[in-house]
Amino acid sequence: MKVVAFNGSPRKDGNTARLLREVLLELETEGVETELVHIGGKPVHGCTACMKCFEKKDGRCVIETDIVNECIAKMAAADGILIGSPTFFADVSAETKALLDRAGFVAIANDGMFARKPGAAVVAVRRAGGIHAYDTINHLFGISQMVTVGSSYWNIGIGLAPGEVEEDAEGLETMRVLGQNMAWLLKKIRG
Repeated sequence: MKVVAFNGSPRKDGNTARLLREVLLELETEGVETELVHIGGKPVHGCTACMKCFEKKDGRCVIETDIVNECIAKMAAADGILIGSPTFFADVSAETKALLDRAGFVAIANDGMFARKPGAAVVAVRRAGGIHAYDTINHLFGISQMVTVGSSYWNIGIGLAPGEVEEDAEGLETMRVLGQNMAWLLKKIRG
């Protein structure tokens, strides 16, 4: 079993990455292989709604100039998906939004290629607005026929400066429980 996580923060080792690593560590403890992919801060093009993915049905977006097709392939191959983002103006980062839109369109165009996979949002926030970012990510899971994994609280950690999320004991515990819940679900699905 494998879970792939995407860090949509431009800070490669910032709070979003720290929260994702906490979930991945728990998954690894449960015997699940993991991978963390950093997309934030890279040039990632938004969806153009060209609908070519519905014409071609090849599991790819026609935009070939960025990392998104590599991400889509990793999502298709994985058993579970984590998508993490910082909160920017009460929503996800631009890179995260581009991944959600393009991966979502490609998945739907290709007979629901993410259907029934567990998915979870992970959000870093300074103070407020994180619930909207959390919902934005979860919308991909819902429209893609995925199973959304929850925790003991919303999958959100609080911190502004890089590493500050380490002081959010409840947020870190939420990430650990999220990892446990995803591992449990993966084992049930895989039987």
